[in-house]
Amino acid sequence: MKTIYYYQTFVGLDKLIPKSKDIDVIIVSSIHFDQNNIYLNDNLPNDPIFEELWEQTNTLSKHGVTIMLMMGGAGGAYGALFKNFSVYYPLLINLIKQKNIQGIDIDIEEMVDINHVKMLINNLVNDLGKEFIITMAPVGSSLIQDGPGMGGFSYKTLYQSDVGQYIHWFNAQCYGGSFSYDTYKQMIDNGYPPDKVGMGMMSGDFTNETFPNALQTVRKIINNYPTMCSVDDWEYLDAPPFGTKDPSQWAKLFKQIQ
Repeated sequence: MKTIYYYQTFVGLDKLIPKSKDIDVIIVSSIHFDQNNIYLNDNLPNDPIFEELWEQTNTLSKHGVTIMLMMGGAGGAYGALFKNFSVYYPLLINLIKQKNIQGIDIDIEEMVDINHVKMLINNLVNDLGKEFIITMAPVGSSLIQDGPGMGGFSYKTLYQSDVGQYIHWFNAQCYGGSFSYDTYKQMIDNGYPPDKVGMGMMSGDFTNETFPNALQTVRKIINNYPTMCSVDDWEYLDAPPFGTKDPSQWAKLFKQIQ
């Protein structure tokens, strides 16, 4: 089971570097497009404020941690990308190559055409190869039911299409009380293999008193689905348990389950 941090508030990853054996993936968040440029949050990716970020992700990559980018999310990306694909897509590819990024997390929270999503995935595979990691971050209910999700398309339809084979796994957003064994079971019962489905938690959904329930949930899932893909946390800044001032403890505790 992979341990994954989403990383958007860039407080420094120095605590992770000596504990890299506990963490498998860092997903740097979030990529957006505007005014013929690509942005990491509110700034250009090569802005000096990100110098430490790229130095630390490069170090973690050398220690075997997979470094990915998250594109979209609540701030959007895909409306602009698909409207001006010939301008924005090359900027994305250049950034991926420049920063030695090993994968992309496609988080669609705006209405899009499923054919545009297929086009994006096919282009990524053609330009970066099948080893380049492509994940998606639907809300958990979009993998439980087959109707349109937040993007206005069915993930089941996408997964069963010709590009489904290129989706390495799903980082299902199981927020707001849905981080549970029943949620995971329902996703698997709907036809998604356990090795393609990860469970995502939000730090703010837990306290030090309730966080052990998350560990117990994942322990129960692994006991019943030993090939469970991953567990992830939004986000590194405030990953539980709280009060330690060391977000790396989150990954260590989940690794101990295995």
